[in-house]
Amino acid sequence: MSLSRRQVTTAALAAVPLAVGGTGPAVAASQGRSRGRTLFIAGDSTAAQKYADAAPETGWGMALPFFLRDGLVVANHAVNGRSSKSFIDEGRLDVILAAVRPGDLLLVQFGHNDSKSADPARYTEPWTTYQDYLRQYVDGARARGVRPVLATSVERRKFDTDGNAVATHGDYPAAMRGLAEEEGVALLDVQALSIARWQELGVEETKKYFNWTDAEQDNTHFNPPGAVAVARMVAGELSRRRVIGARDVRRLGEVIPESWITWPEA
Repeated sequence: MSLSRRQVTTAALAAVPLAVGGTGPAVAASQGRSRGRTLFIAGDSTAAQKYADAAPETGWGMALPFFLRDGLVVANHAVNGRSSKSFIDEGRLDVILAAVRPGDLLLVQFGHNDSKSADPARYTEPWTTYQDYLRQYVDGARARGVRPVLATSVERRKFDTDGNAVATHGDYPAAMRGLAEEEGVALLDVQALSIARWQELGVEETKKYFNWTDAEQDNTHFNPPGAVAVARMVAGELSRRRVIGARDVRRLGEVIPESWITWPEA
């Protein structure tokens, strides 16, 4: 179903950001309560909130709050199927920019769907239109006193006949790296970290991180362990790149129980 920009804005502004309690799963933060810093996520299905009808598929944005201190709220605006272009064209960046406050963070991960050349609503070319759209996130955030953060796309599960993990995102990660350097934006190189992790795990063990079920073999989307693993990468890089302080992260070396992941009704 195609939504108007007004419908997108109304629905998204009604959404409640997610926070995490001291020892348990994500819970809704009160809209009326004053808040500290918020980390907004703009991205695609690999990061997005999933609902009961999609379980056990899990976006890494669902697990990110487990690694951040109380008071650093995650507002996950990532949506299935979106590219850097379609997210903006649908008014979703406008919704985020209307909600941010100075001192917040905007983490941007696109690339999976930008490469769909047969779909003009989503396709961008890595070294031209992709970078142009990413600049809109960067410029919009900075104009509002918000720090932009770019994250290269997490890798899919793909191996060659010799068991080597294969990169699947073409020039998009390199184009994002180039833009981050040009604009002086913090970069989380999740693509490089994830492909190294899949190589370490190997062909069979990586199946335990992706949405492999009796019904489907999905090499793009994650189950709870995979989402937790990628969220751990993201949180670690946020700290390493000094986007957030060392005291803003927690549990990086701890096991996260799968029971902490929950899928609300849509």
